[in-house]
Amino acid sequence: MRRSESDPNLAFACDHPAAAVAPAGAGAAGESAAGSGAESGGPSAGIDRLAPTRRPGGHPVGYQRWRALSFLHWRVPASVLRPLVPAELALDDFGGSCFVGLVPFTMHGVRPAWAPSVPWLSHFHETNVRTYVHLYGRDPGVWFFSLEAANRLAVWLARRGWGLPYHHARMSLSMAADGRIDYASTRRAGGAICNVTALPLTAPAAVAPGTLEHFLIERYVLYAVRGGRLHQGRIHHAPYPVQKARVVGYEETLLAAAGIPRAGEPIGHYASGVDVEIFRLKAVARGG
Repeated sequence: MRRSESDPNLAFACDHPAAAVAPAGAGAAGESAAGSGAESGGPSAGIDRLAPTRRPGGHPVGYQRWRALSFLHWRVPASVLRPLVPAELALDDFGGSCFVGLVPFTMHGVRPAWAPSVPWLSHFHETNVRTYVHLYGRDPGVWFFSLEAANRLAVWLARRGWGLPYHHARMSLSMAADGRIDYASTRRAGGAICNVTALPLTAPAAVAPGTLEHFLIERYVLYAVRGGRLHQGRIHHAPYPVQKARVVGYEETLLAAAGIPRAGEPIGHYASGVDVEIFRLKAVARGG
């Protein structure tokens, strides 16, 4: 059953699983507005969150254009996430809350640095399920629980080359005249689904460091296990043009397929897109 949003978020402290209430924002009947980011506390102290936004040295190994990104986030207890994340990585938190994100979008111009884009390979939809981590108190980034893509070859290449948990899916994306964006995805093996309708509400703008929006959205480091060893990848792009968004409705089983229960309603944001440089995956030195 497709859900529409109306209730407050149920917040869980990252270090204390007891529940607390945090408003998701006022919206029209049957819809929920984005969280304001006016959370108590802030991101984990002592972590440099600006360094990852700077362009890494060296040459990119690939390029991608990410478009029509919706960000849905739920608070999830650390006790749920900890067993699902490699021991070397610490869960990142904002004001004591850990988050899981669901991010549907589309990609264009996906190509290696040495080749042009190819229409049948370079343009496809994607959806990822992720949480936020850091490595020994630095390099805050993303840990992916799953990634759906509507291109079988891209799925195979990402699994083989990057060690990322990609799944082939049937996917669609459409935009209505009133600004609503509809995403639909069904995993070909197992049938996990993700159907989301989002409506951007505010003018696009870069988000300020220290805010919830920056914590959730401005992530430039990813982690993956390849060959039994933890690796780190870097990306670079201009800051996202972020808009608060109303999650008009959703029906999804991707979080459950990853072993993650969710409670409450999602915080919603939207970004029209960024042009991305991809840098080489590197093994993480043991012990930092």
